[in-house]
Amino acid sequence: MTGLATGAAMVGFPNLLRARGANEKLNVAHIGLGNMGSGRLTEMLGCGTNIVALCDVDENQFAGAKQILAGRPEPKTYVDYRELLDKQPDLDAIVVTTPDHWHALIATAGLKADKHVFCEKPLTHSVGETRDLRKLARRKTKLVTQMGNQGSASAQLRRGIEVIQAGAIGKVREVHCWAGGAGIHPGLAMPLIADPIPAGLHWDAWIGPAPYRVYKKDYYHPWNWRGWFDFGNGVMADFGCHNLNLPFRSLQLDYPTNISSEGEFLGMASYPGHVKIRYDFGPRGDLPDVSLLWYDGGRLPPPGVVPAAVTKHFGNIPDTGVLMIGDKGFTFGDAWKGADYIKLNEEAELSGILNHSATRDIPFTLPRVKGHLQEWVDACAGGPPTFSNFEIGGHLTEIALAGVVALRSEESLLWNGEKMRAENVPVDEFIIKPRYRKNWKI
Repeated sequence: MTGLATGAAMVGFPNLLRARGANEKLNVAHIGLGNMGSGRLTEMLGCGTNIVALCDVDENQFAGAKQILAGRPEPKTYVDYRELLDKQPDLDAIVVTTPDHWHALIATAGLKADKHVFCEKPLTHSVGETRDLRKLARRKTKLVTQMGNQGSASAQLRRGIEVIQAGAIGKVREVHCWAGGAGIHPGLAMPLIADPIPAGLHWDAWIGPAPYRVYKKDYYHPWNWRGWFDFGNGVMADFGCHNLNLPFRSLQLDYPTNISSEGEFLGMASYPGHVKIRYDFGPRGDLPDVSLLWYDGGRLPPPGVVPAAVTKHFGNIPDTGVLMIGDKGFTFGDAWKGADYIKLNEEAELSGILNHSATRDIPFTLPRVKGHLQEWVDACAGGPPTFSNFEIGGHLTEIALAGVVALRSEESLLWNGEKMRAENVPVDEFIIKPRYRKNWKI
């Protein structure tokens, strides 16, 4: 991958597509106004933009969004993102914070309409969709993209990359990542008896490209959709682009060569529990083979894996973690920042990654930014490139979702990442790239 995972792809600064005055703010639309959407909308208030439109298939979400924007010019509202893109000529950019099964369609439509796009993680719902979106983003060189894995903007993650790539912890051959307490209703069967659809919720439009199913209160919308494979990919989709971010970038991971998995309640319509996924990566230049172990749904690394210095510092094993073990030491951090701490072999305790005396002379090579969304807004205005554009964020997403392919296939895969297929066993093609319902096509 020759360094693409380290930072932003340096492809030059974009030229804005809508003629604007030198001091005119970026006009942005937010698509998807649930929990994540409300968070990004609140964050956007400090980024120096105009919020000109809101879009959600549940009209009940508009009231909360408008409350967040109280005191600002009231944005136009839409139920259909296609109407928004067609009828909002002053629009420069979109923020996509919908359920995962919508990411690829809306982000693709935004790029095709010549809008800058910020899309929450995971970039798409499937490996195949991600590959297509990466290809499109490469062609749209004047547009700025960013995948929303907010830890990418943290000083700890960027310092972790610099320190690990400088060789401070030595050769890394073993990585452990976990989101232990984040199980999402494993073992549930798809309900067949419908509940009344709430007024204002356009249920068929909420389903969109996914296979149709009846509305059932509290099963899908607004909170639990991530636990169902038709709409999300469980804990891996929720946390994978966070936990895997530092290993992906600092070790310049390409595609895994082998993926194996295990869990409870496999083969269901909902994401399993007690999950373990193992990725094996081959050598990259002078970097050695590395095994990356993932745990979620109540599962944690086995006894003896997490160093005593970590459990001593926290009093237990934290619910989320990223542990990178080298032959000279290790780094440890939460899911978002990846490397809050470092400990070299001769040291007794953890030290903060930002003020570790033994690594203070390692150069600062990556830019520091005020925030992940602000970085995207600044890039849209002609500033430096984003750190998690669709090429980089997309490659990270492909690695995470390849683990989901192994989990759903219930097979150990010899994975050909370039060709998006297993070389040893047949895999359902619609896991790799879903079939969309009629009228919901890219």
